[in-house]
Amino acid sequence: MTQPRQYWLFKSEPEEYSIDAFAKDKRIHWFGIRNYQARNFLRDTVRVDDRVLFYHSNAEPMAIVGTAKVVKSGYPDHTALDPKAPYYDPKSKPDQPTWYMVDIEFLQKFPEPLTRDQLRDNAGTADMVLLRKGSRLSIQPVTESEWQAVHKLAGVKEK
Repeated sequence: MTQPRQYWLFKSEPEEYSIDAFAKDKRIHWFGIRNYQARNFLRDTVRVDDRVLFYHSNAEPMAIVGTAKVVKSGYPDHTALDPKAPYYDPKSKPDQPTWYMVDIEFLQKFPEPLTRDQLRDNAGTADMVLLRKGSRLSIQPVTESEWQAVHKLAGVKEK
C-alpha cells in the first residue's frame, strides 16, 4: 500500500546554502542536521516523492523561497564520519550511525519570498509549525492544506 505524500519545510541559511545555489545544483544531499527530532524525521518519516518548502532562515527577510521534492529517503549522513567535515561527530559510527540525510531535487524558486508576516496574516498558513513560538526545528512537517495555501500566496502552481 502506497503511503500518502507528506509535506515538509527545510530551513537553510542563505549564506550557507541559498535557493539560487540549489537552483543551479538541481539535486543535493540534505546533510548536517544535528537535532534528534529533525534526525528522526529524516530517518523515519521523510520519503521519496514528499514535497519540501525551502525556507531561508537567519535572513532578512526570513521567508519561504521555493520548493523541492525528496528523491532519496533517509540514509546515514557520511559527513558525521569525516573528521575533516564541519559536521563531524566522533560518536557516530559506520555500523551505528547517529545522523541521517535525504536527497532533494529543486522544483521551483518563488517569484518573491513569502515572509513570516505574510504567512501569519493568511488564514491558510497562520497555524504553521514555523510560526509557533519557540519553534526552531530545521525540518518541520507541513499540512497539505498549508502547502496549497503557500502556493496560492506565492502565485505559483504546485509541482
